[in-house]
Amino acid sequence: MPPPRTGRGLLWLGLVLSSVCVALGSETQANSTTDALNVLLIIVDDLRPSLGCYGDKLVRSPNIDQLASHSLLFQNAFAQQAVCAPSRVSFLTGRRPDTTRLYDFNSYWRVHAGNFSTIPQYFKENGYVTMSVGKVFHPGISSNHTDDSPYSWSFPPYHPSSEKYENTKTCRGPDGELHANLLCPVDVLDVPEGTLPDKQSTEQAIQLLEKMKTSASPFFLAVGYHKPHIPFRYPKEFQKLYPLENITLAPDPEVPDGLPPVAYNPWMDIRQREDVQALNISVPYGPIPVDFQSLSFLFFFNLQRKIRQSYFASVSYLDTQVGRLLSALDDLQLANSTIIAFTSDHGRQSMDLVELVSLFPTLAGLAGLQVPPRCPVPSFHVELCREGKNLLKHFRFRDLEEDPYLPGNPRELIAYSQYPRPSDIPQWNSDKPSLKDIKIMGYSIRTIDYRYTVWVGFNPDEFLANFSDIHAGELYFVDSDPLQDHNMYNDSQGGDLFQLLMP
Repeated sequence: MPPPRTGRGLLWLGLVLSSVCVALGSETQANSTTDALNVLLIIVDDLRPSLGCYGDKLVRSPNIDQLASHSLLFQNAFAQQAVCAPSRVSFLTGRRPDTTRLYDFNSYWRVHAGNFSTIPQYFKENGYVTMSVGKVFHPGISSNHTDDSPYSWSFPPYHPSSEKYENTKTCRGPDGELHANLLCPVDVLDVPEGTLPDKQSTEQAIQLLEKMKTSASPFFLAVGYHKPHIPFRYPKEFQKLYPLENITLAPDPEVPDGLPPVAYNPWMDIRQREDVQALNISVPYGPIPVDFQSLSFLFFFNLQRKIRQSYFASVSYLDTQVGRLLSALDDLQLANSTIIAFTSDHGRQSMDLVELVSLFPTLAGLAGLQVPPRCPVPSFHVELCREGKNLLKHFRFRDLEEDPYLPGNPRELIAYSQYPRPSDIPQWNSDKPSLKDIKIMGYSIRTIDYRYTVWVGFNPDEFLANFSDIHAGELYFVDSDPLQDHNMYNDSQGGDLFQLLMP
């Protein structure tokens, strides 16, 4: 596993670590205006396109692949920020981070920015029973410590009781002691409560589906899974699917020449895990070693392969939970009347560029609800509107409204993303700065041909970016530089071109 590469840009995170699989079930459509379709929204934490449906030959993900085979699979889907709470608030409200004014984990948008409607709230107001299971909104201040209840949900959201053990000392190391490790294959019977959060979430979701089968009202059920987010805490039997000798090293581990320091992410969250702490890796650019002998943990292994093995095993564990959920939907004869949306928060086919912020209008349109109007600028005073494009044209439903703002030429499509930084050089809080510490904002534009990023001064008190205060820039061409190793920004027009392309 190489150092995390924000040098590849925010939209590399947007494409690979975030929002990588948006598979909207395309085989279900209401027969009449009175036949309301149910919605099952599956949100997976930190899933990258390490899936069979994205061409990965190693990862075993048969259930997600099966869903994708009957769905519209977006190959170029981008999150609007590569941090959990801001990303989820963005796509669940249909607004960009500069509108929600959430860049960290420490504020509630209804108080901090505006009383914006959410996807589940809109469905609830249109007669749906809305239910939340697991990690849908990010828990804590960013969702008012209530997962935005009661606005968004008909019932109090469900959180697995075993969530509280995710980052505690439950990983048994080779020394026989329990640690809070990055790598954490477990015997499920041996962990607290004898279960794991995603298993509990699946069981609760299935119970809710059973109850809703006889309901006279349509349902909107959101299920949020924790894995494959770190730590890699998963049933140890899934490790056997990935022998170490079959695991390849990351193909491009070096920090690119010309990478501006502000763009580099020092992956501090990973460094805080006990097994990684023991490596004493230099900050910020020190790579994870290929081989390492730890006297404190009493073992010697190929660490990069171990990390990749555990990530893939976590994906396969997640896949089994998705499979159980989809099987229950089928067994209850609800599949043919349910729209399924599958996405990550940070990741027939469509190659067009799309954004997660488009999830709100697209789900509303597929369900036969009136698509919320486009937001004016500014829109802080408007409760119900959307900043994302309506993607219904991709489904080719003749009787569904298309978005007149959706370009017909793929070369006209643009995805936007952003990422805050506390300083021009990597430091301890570079990956997750608090609002008060944000001094620089990176804005990325991704087209079919290139990714273009400028890092500009930012005032956290006024929520304003200063595009005349350019700290650094990045420009990578997709065809000639697919790994984004050659920054051509200094040969371009700099920030002037970027300002012309901003929404």
